[in-house]
Amino acid sequence: MRLVIVSGLSGSGKSVALHMLEDLDYYCVDNIPAGLLPMFISHTVRSRESTYGYTAVGVDARNRPAEIASVPKLVADLKRSGVACEVLFLRADQEALLKRYSETRRRHPLSREGLGLADAILQEQALLEPIADAADLIIDTTRTSVHELRELIRERVGARVEGRMSILFESFAFRHGVPGDADFVFDVRSLPNPYWEPGLARFTGRDPAVVEYLERHPQVTKMFDDIVGFLEHWIPELVRTNRSYLTIAIGCTGGQHRSVYLVERLARHFSAKFPQVHARHQVVGVHRAS
Repeated sequence: MRLVIVSGLSGSGKSVALHMLEDLDYYCVDNIPAGLLPMFISHTVRSRESTYGYTAVGVDARNRPAEIASVPKLVADLKRSGVACEVLFLRADQEALLKRYSETRRRHPLSREGLGLADAILQEQALLEPIADAADLIIDTTRTSVHELRELIRERVGARVEGRMSILFESFAFRHGVPGDADFVFDVRSLPNPYWEPGLARFTGRDPAVVEYLERHPQVTKMFDDIVGFLEHWIPELVRTNRSYLTIAIGCTGGQHRSVYLVERLARHFSAKFPQVHARHQVVGVHRAS
């Protein structure tokens, strides 16, 4: 039996996540009042009926603050009782949310007379903070397409085997900001930059010419070894605490060469040690891999 509680900021992709889980044969219910969660769980997950073997429920900001604040304790109690329960939280930065609402012309669930959209988003962030703090997995969809989000849900949530950690290595560009879903962030901007080498700017860290260039420099290998040493020490500690998800972000200036190369190399290295390792690249033009 497995229960996934899906929450997040309005416009960040909560409905997309639930629809993907439904496609993966989860029994899904959206917008349930948080105060009814115990009764709902008793009727579904705890019933041991095969229909509810995989259940996902959406919880959003249209709840009283006290009800939302009760969710983390409920999750902790479920885990202690042996229920495989996890919280998925989706977020995006304010600029992305404002743009999405402008494009869809939808009304924010917390907007009302005298409260603008930007203020409604801030109020929602504060209201949902208890659930975000209790989340097992946070996905920042600021620069994630609907298709990419569906794939992330399929690979990380749908395919995760109970008791095994899902590890994601993702490359990013510092000029676009640090991903909001990263557990560990490594800055590799100190490494030699292939962008300035004649003929290499148009390639990525997955192309042989860039790989060959980077592997000529001992500081690149030193950076890789240092990151591997850190993670090989701490990942087992996280596994021992029953951590379900881990996201490691590697950033360089443009998110195209150095960070991509290291993400690919790290994913290959840790795939030999852990069964569920994925790689993702945020910059447009760099093919996603897993």
